[in-house]
Amino acid sequence: MAQTLRFDTGSPEDTQAVGELIGRLAQSGDIFLLTGPLGAGKTCLSQGIARGLEIPQNLRSPTFVLMTRHQGRLVLHHVDLYRINDPWEAWDLGLDEQMMGDGVCVVEWADKATEIFPADSCWISLDYGPHESCRTLTIATTPLPDTSLLDEPSSVVNEAVPRYESLIRHLKAAFPTQVDDETGVEKMSEDWPAIDAATSDWETGDGETNGEGVN
Repeated sequence: MAQTLRFDTGSPEDTQAVGELIGRLAQSGDIFLLTGPLGAGKTCLSQGIARGLEIPQNLRSPTFVLMTRHQGRLVLHHVDLYRINDPWEAWDLGLDEQMMGDGVCVVEWADKATEIFPADSCWISLDYGPHESCRTLTIATTPLPDTSLLDEPSSVVNEAVPRYESLIRHLKAAFPTQVDDETGVEKMSEDWPAIDAATSDWETGDGETNGEGVN
């Protein structure tokens, strides 16, 4: 069974903050597969992940070059599949080498090549939320081609990907939700604990504490 977390962010800064925590908790070999329509915040989330990985330069969508490599606490392989017409084009570009190598792999428009990705990947769907600046994020350990099937935040366990279980647990703890009094929409609370505190007890999949990159 897949572990799934769904919540709304209220602004691009919120979305980047989620990405930053993901980046801080990321381990070598992690694969984050981003899906969603144009303008839903995939690159915004990627920028947050890069910031969490301590990458100094501003990350941009690599649409025209398809892949870029950035050095930070870990290497970030940033991939954009928007312009491919066939899933195996991504394989021909050497995506398999990026996923099997060291570092962290973040793939935008991953739904264009769903069948080529390994099972131990973390899928993150972004979509437009109930108001203009809001975005709905669904984070899961299996592909989510239709996140509209998830009407409520939910959580079940996937024993095959323990590091992503722990990632989702930390996200839930770091970014609690609250209902907006004006709109009635459940969104991320502004009263967040510090990201450093959220990463302080990060554990690897084998249960050992991983202090790498945690301040």
